[in-house]
Parts: sequence; structure tokens; C-alpha cells
Amino acid sequence: MYIEDTIAAISTPLGHGGIGIVRLSGRDAIKIAERIFSSPKGRRLQETPSHRILYGYILNPVNHEIIDEVLVSVMKAPNTYTREDIVEINCHGGPLPLRRTLELLLNEGARLGEPGEFTLRAFLNGRIDLAQSEAVLDIINSLTEQSQRAAMEQLRGGLSKKLSDIRQKLIELTAIVEAYIDFPEEDIEVPTQKDLGERAREIQLELGELIKDGRYGMILREGLKTAIIGRPNVGKSSLLNALLQQDRAIVTEMPGTTRDIIEEYLNIQGLPIRIMDTAGIRDAGNIAEREGVERSLRAMQKADLVLLILDGSEQLHDTDKRLIEESRSKDTILVINKTDLPSKISINNLPSDKPVVRVSALNGEGLESLKDEIINISLKGRKETGIILVTNARHIMALRKAHTSITSFINGIAELSPELLALELRDGLDALGEIIGITTPQEILNKIFSEFCIGK
Repeated sequence: MYIEDTIAAISTPLGHGGIGIVRLSGRDAIKIAERIFSSPKGRRLQETPSHRILYGYILNPVNHEIIDEVLVSVMKAPNTYTREDIVEINCHGGPLPLRRTLELLLNEGARLGEPGEFTLRAFLNGRIDLAQSEAVLDIINSLTEQSQRAAMEQLRGGLSKKLSDIRQKLIELTAIVEAYIDFPEEDIEVPTQKDLGERAREIQLELGELIKDGRYGMILREGLKTAIIGRPNVGKSSLLNALLQQDRAIVTEMPGTTRDIIEEYLNIQGLPIRIMDTAGIRDAGNIAEREGVERSLRAMQKADLVLLILDGSEQLHDTDKRLIEESRSKDTILVINKTDLPSKISINNLPSDKPVVRVSALNGEGLESLKDEIINISLKGRKETGIILVTNARHIMALRKAHTSITSFINGIAELSPELLALELRDGLDALGEIIGITTPQEILNKIFSEFCIGK
């Protein structure tokens, strides 16, 4: 990948639409676009002031064939997305005019942009840091308005500023320790172990809060993995359909109708729920059904939340009791279905440490209470104090590394040498630097930006 050349790519989804955009970025972007653009009034792109739009046509420079009628946006460095000259050609939104326009640009000297290369250039040119770069992808992939707001706050630099503030405190602490190492004979006032510990614990506390809220941030980004579990015919598929308000899963009275996992996304009060309907748990009679049961059990183990469905019109079966026991270590809501029928399950026979909700998937009774309970378990007492959230698994891993280093520093103040204490602090600084791109290895950068679409 070379950042000295000019790149081009289609920046809108493939398919048919009212408009499609071909984007160029680089020092020759305006010059290259000029070669295939014709203005009816004779206006030139290179003479156009920045952030202006010109009307005209895309022409094949070889035979002067008109390819499309377009609007061309000219944006000159440094006030652009990449801090390079950018040209955006607004074509009609069909695949053919977009593809032919892109081919002409490539023939005139542009290079096809790689996935995420426009945003990578924005990062390398210092317009945004790495955490902000990743927020661009989070905005594109947002599942709910709440997840989009969290990503937008990260793009605006909210998380980066918070991390920079913590990192500055860590730098100051490191400077104190290293000054003592480098100038042991100088008259330097050395803080007491108590003072150093208090400074470090303040940093440790802030990192711990970010890590704690990271669980909620990850849910906003990826969705709460929720598995609907239960024996056959307790109403799992009916509950899924009721929550989605559509007939997504087939419902019959025949046991074993659901053989594979059905997965959908549900928006509950801004929280994205990745909900999975699974095969009924029972002693299966054939290979296909046995595989479905095994997948159900695996889904339960991997889920963030389990909705264990019980048939309220029947007494607890041995299979119900086994599933209750197997889900004890998971966040679980016991959902007693079929409240439209006489109840035969007593709450006294259920674990007291698990929330119980009575519903009727048939008439919708209790569904709002179930949604409220899902939110309560997801938040786990978290209070809304703003929307600066860690939403990325890579960030959480780096924060944990930094937290571990600070904890080792605190535990070793009275025992370790200043040199070893300084190493712990340096490790913490490096970990935080990985998040915002100060100390991030090239292979990590490659992986991050490879997840973007071409044209962004």
C-alpha cells in the first residue's frame, strides 16, 4: 500500500439507486478527474474553489463517448476526510455508469483503493486517531440508534480524550519513577509509596470503570446474544415470532419442527438483541434432530442471556429441571409461557436467584415485562452517565492489559525495584497507546482496516 499515489473506488453500495458515488483521494485526484470530465460551460476542476460542485459529463477521453451526466464535488487538502485532495463523482446509481467511470479513472492513473484505505489515510495523515477510525466502521454497522450514538461519540473523540487524559496521568507517574532512576544523586523530591499508590489507584479505578462499561458497549456494537432454550412445544418459536411481530419461525404441534438455529435481531429500548430460536431439548430419535439438540446446547453456553421457556400449562418435566440446572451459571430468565391456559407451575419450585416472567406468546401478554427484564439484566445496575463507551473487543483487551500493569505496579511498590516498577508503567502506556494508534503494530492496523468496505 502506497499513500503517495491517488486511489479511486466506488463508495456507495452496489446495486440500483438514485445516485452512486465514485471517490478519488490523493495529490493527483483533481488532475485525473479533469481528464474524464467535461463542463458545458467550460469550467475546469483544477480552477474550481474548494468544496464546490460542478455539473457536467463523464467522457471517455479516447472516443469522447458520454458515459454519464454527473455532479462533481471538489474538495482540496487539508480540509477533507483524508487531508488529501478529494473528488467525488456523483453518477446515476446503476452498476454500469459507476463501473465505467471507475475504469476510466484507473486508466488515467488512479489506483483501486483497498478496503478501508480512505479511512486509513485519514488516520495516517493525523485527521483522526485509531479509535476514531474504528468508530467509522461502527457507525456503518450500527444496529440501533443507541449504538449509533455511542459510535458517533467515539468518532467525535470522546473516548480518545478520556484515554488521553488517563494516559497523561500515567505519563506523569512514569516520569516521577524514571526521574528517580535516572538522577539518583540529584536533589529530587521523591513521593512516598502512599502518594505513588494513590496516583496509581486513581488510574486503576478509571480503567476499571471503562472495562466494566465495556460489556454494555460490546452489546451495543454486536448485540446481546440471547438463546431461547426449552424442550419441544413449550412455545420457543411462538415467542420468537411474538417478539419479532412476524412469522419468522415455523410453528406446529409436531415436536422437532425446529431443527436448526434461527437468528434475528431485535431492538428493545435501543438495545440490539441478537436472538436465537433453538431446537427443542429432548432425547432425539434421528441424526438431524440430535444435531439440532447439540447446537441448542452449544448456543446456550455461548449466549450472553438465556431465555429458558417453560410450559406453564404442564408440571415441570425432568428435562425442564435439567435445563434449569445447566443454565444456573448463565444470566437466565425463566419464562413461563402459555398464561392463557390454567397454570400448573409454582414459582416456589423455581430457583429464587433467577427472574421469572409469565407470558403468553399466543396473545402477547407479559411480553413488555419480558423486554424490561432483558434490559435490567443487560444493564446490570449500570447507570447512564453519558455515552462514552468502549465498544470494541480490541480496546477492552488493551484496557485489561493496562489495568493489569497498573495493578502490578500497586502491588509491587513496596517490593519491586524502581526499574521494574517503571517497566510496568511503560507496559500500561503501550497498551493504551495501542487503542488510539500511538504504539499499534502494523499487522493490527492491517487487520482493522481490512474489515472496512472498499470506498471507505
